[in-house]
Amino acid sequence: MIWRHIWSRCSRDMGIDLGTANTLVHVRGKGIVLSEPSVVAVDRTTGKILSVGTQAKRMLGRTPANIEAVRPLKDGVIADFEISEAMLRYFIRRVHRRRALVHPKAVVGIPSGVTEVERRAVRDAILRAGAREALLIEEPMAAAIGAGLPVWEPAGNMVVDIGGGTSEVAVIALNGVVSGRSVRIAGDEIDEAIITFLHHEYNMAIGVATAENVKLAIGSAYPFEGDGEVVTVAAGRDLLTGLPRALEISAPEIREAIAEPVAGIVEAIRLTLETTPPEISSDIMERGIIVTGGGALLRGIDLLLAQDTSMPVRVAEHPQTCVVEGTGRALEDPDRFAEAFIPL
Repeated sequence: MIWRHIWSRCSRDMGIDLGTANTLVHVRGKGIVLSEPSVVAVDRTTGKILSVGTQAKRMLGRTPANIEAVRPLKDGVIADFEISEAMLRYFIRRVHRRRALVHPKAVVGIPSGVTEVERRAVRDAILRAGAREALLIEEPMAAAIGAGLPVWEPAGNMVVDIGGGTSEVAVIALNGVVSGRSVRIAGDEIDEAIITFLHHEYNMAIGVATAENVKLAIGSAYPFEGDGEVVTVAAGRDLLTGLPRALEISAPEIREAIAEPVAGIVEAIRLTLETTPPEISSDIMERGIIVTGGGALLRGIDLLLAQDTSMPVRVAEHPQTCVVEGTGRALEDPDRFAEAFIPL
C-alpha cells in the first residue's frame, strides 16, 4: 500500500477526454494541462508523423498530395489505430515530461454506445502509448461528474453531452446509467449540414474548417431577436465557375441548415425520457437537464430543449471541459466513483 502511494505520487496520473474533435488532458493535482485538436499530419509516402494537434489542424484541406491531415477518431471511436496511438503517445509524453520510469495511470472518457471491441481498442491504444493502467468511463457519466452533479445519490440526474462525433444522453443515479442513448449526431454532422446547405442553395463549396467557423459565428438552435441582421462571410469555391467566392449568410439560414441534426439530438432526448422510470422522471423535472460538450455553446440550444421537453434546461458553466474534469475527479476519488468505471 505504501509503495502504491509513493508510485502514485511520483506519477502524473491523468484523465483524458479522447474526443473526435479535441483531446483534453487533466493531471492529478494540476487541472487541465492540455487541450489540442485530435488531428495528425502524416507523410503518406514515408508514414512519418509530421505534426500533431493545433499545428496539424492548420493543415486540414491545405496539404500537398503526399501529406494528409487526418482525424484518427470518427464518431467518438478509433478509426485508425496506429495514428491514434501515435497521437496519444505524443500527448501523454508531452504531459508526462521526462518521468519515464513512472508511467501514468489514465482514466479515459468514451462514448456510451461503443462496442466491446471499440472499448478494448481505446484501452490498448492508451496502454501502448505509455500508460501503466487504463480505466474507462462513459462520457455522459464523466460529463455529469465534471458538471458537479451528485451522481452517487439515489435521485436521478440527466445530462446531454453534445460532442464532435457523438451526442450522449443519460439519466444517472447511484453511479450508474439508468437509461441512456448514444447517437452519432453531433458537431461534425452540424458542420456537414452547413456544407451541404451552401452546396445546394448557393452552388458553393466550403471546407470543414469554414463550416465550423460559420457555426461558431452565427449558429443557433432557437430564434432570437434581430437574428435576421446577424450575418457572417463564408469563403469558398463557386461550383459553376470554379473561382474563389465570398458569400454573406445570415443566422436564420444557418439555423434552417442545421435543423435536421439538431432535431436528431432532440429525438434522442425524448426517447431516453420515455424509458426513464416515473420516480426518476420526477427528479429530472425538479432538477432539470444539464447540457455539456462543445455543442452546448450553440446559441439557444437550452431554449429549444426546454421547449421540446417541457423540462428546465441549463448549460454547464464550462461545458467543453466537463468530460475531462469528470475523468480527473474520478481519478482523484476512485472509491466514490468506483462503480462508474466500465469493467473489462
